[in-house]
Amino acid sequence: MARRLGMFLDTVLHRHTLHRWSRAARRAETRDLTELRAERARARQLRRQVDRVLHVAEGRLTLPLIGTNAFRRPPGTDWGYRPELWRGPLHPPGAAAVESRTRIGDEIVVFHDCQVSELTMRQIRNTRESDLAPFGLQMDVFRFDGSFLSVVIEMPDSAIEGLKRRHLLRLDAIVEMEKPLEIFARLNLRHGPNTEQIVRELPLDGQDMHVEFDLAYTDMNEMRIDRMWLDLIFEDPEMNQITLRDMTLSRRPRAEL
Repeated sequence: MARRLGMFLDTVLHRHTLHRWSRAARRAETRDLTELRAERARARQLRRQVDRVLHVAEGRLTLPLIGTNAFRRPPGTDWGYRPELWRGPLHPPGAAAVESRTRIGDEIVVFHDCQVSELTMRQIRNTRESDLAPFGLQMDVFRFDGSFLSVVIEMPDSAIEGLKRRHLLRLDAIVEMEKPLEIFARLNLRHGPNTEQIVRELPLDGQDMHVEFDLAYTDMNEMRIDRMWLDLIFEDPEMNQITLRDMTLSRRPRAEL
């Protein structure tokens, strides 16, 4: 009962406020300038709050929903993950003239060796019907005088819990580019003082890309794994716009013979 009464009062108050500002809009052309100045100040205060509500509401109500970790997983998958940049909003959402070792959120670090950075990065909202990830990462590269550009993605502790050499790790990505370029994915596994690395080149035969890392070909010590991260390495990215619409990782045990 109290909830219904509250909703009724909110509706009445909203109608009254809407009528009040409709009348103010009609009178704005003829009002005294002193009164109009005071009205403008009140309107600006109201607009800030309205804009804030619209920004949050449009972000939360636009599909795909913020925070979703839903994606297609191969049969037998025992772990899957979408990094935070593709799940929820980050603050700040990006940067211009990005310096090496710039961190975006808690999991993403950018590395390059440019003398003068002409790289911009920003988180964008995905709104296409085919998108499963709420957000994407857009990079604009202008003049590039370095030899490498990499985006490092730190994996959570859950990625290494129960990890065995019989596991296959799969990377799925949706990448858009203004012009083709080579992209390499390097999986890094630290176990004790040693680090195992597996490098795969992402195929360029479409926007939906995937590669697999077979841990059977590593010498990792299953009992000492304490960190896992992924490097995305972009070859010759100059004068290109690269959009990573989605990125997910999953693992599954290899079928036993």
